[in-house]
Amino acid sequence: MCRAVTCKKCGKTTWAGCGQHIADVKRTVPASQWCGGHQGEPSSGGIFSKLFGR
Repeated sequence: MCRAVTCKKCGKTTWAGCGQHIADVKRTVPASQWCGGHQGEPSSGGIFSKLFGR
């Protein structure tokens, strides 16, 4: 089951969980408060890039 969580980058609401219930989560959040994603932004890197310096 999916649930609402706070985006760590922008502070707006996004989702966590299986991905099959995103519409249910979105119904409870005003569109202006929904995080649209951050695909175009540079990544801070994951654990492997930090470990291996890439």
